[in-house]
Amino acid sequence: MTKEQFLTYALPDVPGVYLFKKGRTVLYVGKATSLHDRVRSYFDNSLIATRGSRIVDMVTQANNLVYETTPTVLEALVREAVLIKKYLPKANVEGKDDKSFLYAVITEEKIPRVLVVRGKDLSEDYLNISKVKSHKNTKVLYSGNQKNSLSKCTLRAIYGPFPSGPQLREGLRLIRRIFPFFDTSRPVAHTNKHHTALIEFNQQIGQYPRKYTSTEYKRTIRNVRLFLSGRGKELRRTLEREMNVAARNERFEDAIRSRRELYALNHIQDVSLIKEEGAPQSGVRIEAYDTAHLAGSNAIGVMVVIEDVLPVKRDYRVFRIRGLKKNDDIGSLKEILSRRLGHPEWQLPKAIVVDGGIAQKRAAETVLKEIGIMIPVAAVVKDKRHQPREVLGVLRAGITETEAVLANAEAHRFSLARHRAARSRQMRS
Repeated sequence: MTKEQFLTYALPDVPGVYLFKKGRTVLYVGKATSLHDRVRSYFDNSLIATRGSRIVDMVTQANNLVYETTPTVLEALVREAVLIKKYLPKANVEGKDDKSFLYAVITEEKIPRVLVVRGKDLSEDYLNISKVKSHKNTKVLYSGNQKNSLSKCTLRAIYGPFPSGPQLREGLRLIRRIFPFFDTSRPVAHTNKHHTALIEFNQQIGQYPRKYTSTEYKRTIRNVRLFLSGRGKELRRTLEREMNVAARNERFEDAIRSRRELYALNHIQDVSLIKEEGAPQSGVRIEAYDTAHLAGSNAIGVMVVIEDVLPVKRDYRVFRIRGLKKNDDIGSLKEILSRRLGHPEWQLPKAIVVDGGIAQKRAAETVLKEIGIMIPVAAVVKDKRHQPREVLGVLRAGITETEAVLANAEAHRFSLARHRAARSRQMRS
């Protein structure tokens, strides 16, 4: 392929994988932070000095170029391994020792581990890279050193080959910050003081799962397997479905977890956005309001703040309702919203969510209009069992139904908690 031929391809400036081909034969698979910049480098005059004669010969033979974009750089790394396994391109594997390739493996144990191993540590029927395409899911790690903890360890899954060890290890480190897994050299259940202390230390700093159930850890391993097999889209759909189901059932913490994982997946190329505590407190800011009362007494209203579906509890507020008739939900909403908007020093949200139907939505909009603040309002309509039935106004508010339902659920939870506390104090007095 000549430079002139390359210029006919309009490669985007985004992460992805690229394949140099000769007819239907794939000659080489590579990954890129920027497809445009990376592939262009193959046509620089310094190519032979930087990449060697093997790559120069490959580019010369190629007469076609195809590419796939990926949402993140890490997914390009995983997709590269999937395609190398599928096509076994000569320029990727020719002249390399099969035993030197690196693989990510998941052990077949009660508490599975995710490990990085070399081809030399895999059983003999898996050593040749030419057999990679036909391997079964379960294999036994091979090691001449019987003291090695990998000896005779059955595997649930094998992913690779990965050309770069440092990149694979860095990739797994990033994945682990989203889906915490164990990568101990010995089985997790191994009884040894040093081993136990190491696990406990890594749990404390967030490198290993802190508290988990068998079901939760199975979910983690499922997510890791989907990611390492290059099925990022399926993983995102799965997390989004779990988030929506949890939101409908008002399982707020579960929905937050799925949303946090989705957020981290979509920003995984920026390490600063993947923190132990989850996504940073920035982005879409929503305020949600709810009231609670017992036969009109102890009436209170609350405001909760949600950013990227994470509660910002330092900004929560409680309002004691004054001088209204019993069970006047609309009047209570107007009062607490008016009092809230009387604090210009409080950061304004992108959207407001209220509990109720069109009447509550219009009441909130009336208060906003009177004050001269244009913030869109969404309303969560409940059925007789107090379950979300419909969400009004989300399109104009620029938020999703899930975000509105989650914010409403947190406001309802907080209002009930504060009301119970107030009633308990009254009973003790």
